[in-house]
Amino acid sequence: MTHHRIEQVERATGRTWDAWLELLGSCGAEHLDHGAIAARVTAELEGTTPSAAWWAQSVTVAYEQHIGRRLPGQRSDGTFQTSVSRATPWDMADLMAAWTRFAVEDDEVRSCIVGEPRVSGTERRITWRARSREGWPVAVTSEPRRGTTASLVATQTGLPTPEARDEARERWVAVLDRFVATTADRARGCTPPRAATT
Repeated sequence: MTHHRIEQVERATGRTWDAWLELLGSCGAEHLDHGAIAARVTAELEGTTPSAAWWAQSVTVAYEQHIGRRLPGQRSDGTFQTSVSRATPWDMADLMAAWTRFAVEDDEVRSCIVGEPRVSGTERRITWRARSREGWPVAVTSEPRRGTTASLVATQTGLPTPEARDEARERWVAVLDRFVATTADRARGCTPPRAATT
């Protein structure tokens, strides 16, 4: 886990990383599975930390990386995932409308997915879902930021190796950079077309 992420865990939980290592070491966490470690951490955080279960997962993943059980980007099932995000000046609905149009037109996006993507959303986020040609899940999500702007986050899961994770990350960095540049050029002087409402 990166120093930055450890700092986030420390701030959110009110405990130093060394304190977490001491606590988890004292309960034999190195011999527990992911779910048991997360349950132990959740019990420690309940009543003291907002979103205790979410932060328990962060502590658990960091601990598993610390003891060498899990590599960065590795999930509890042994597969890997990668995420890439880009901040934009557009609101959540406009951003997803622009991404959906871009994904239809972009050669690389079209070549790396199969089937028809699905878009679903709530007031909190809108997600475009597809599968890669290898069968790995891909999700591109429009998430609100400060004010009325949103970020676009591309996540690919189910990757079998660190090398596949790194290749996927390079691909999605290039795709999102191209999307932001292309959409900015189109939107110069105006906002992207608003998503249709029903």
